[in-house]
Amino acid sequence: MKIKLSGIYVDDQQKALDFYTKILGFKKSQDIPVGEFRWLSVVSPEGNDTELSLEPNVNPIAKTYQEGLFEQGIPCNAFEVDDLEAEFKRLSDLGVKFTTEPTNAGDVSLAVFVDTCGNLIQIYQHNG
Repeated sequence: MKIKLSGIYVDDQQKALDFYTKILGFKKSQDIPVGEFRWLSVVSPEGNDTELSLEPNVNPIAKTYQEGLFEQGIPCNAFEVDDLEAEFKRLSDLGVKFTTEPTNAGDVSLAVFVDTCGNLIQIYQHNG
């Protein structure tokens, strides 16, 4: 068994696609019309075959869940990076808003940013 697909709720699928591809650097994988929405996913440019589905938050339960995590300052997902400081600078230079600047947390260092689509996302680097 392996993780092949994970999803996050977004308030606007096109805005999410733009952010996750143009700012974070992921590549679009799936883009299939499904009624008024899309089956929309992105993948890492590093060749990992795990897809991140950008799910519309139109279901009231999904929207409440998404807003609750955001209000409590809890990231909905985490992405590993090789160089946290460099990624923090790169994203900051692109105008990404961070709620937590790079912080040493023992075995990892982490930072948290707003994805412009209703979510907090953590990036982290293993220390050592």
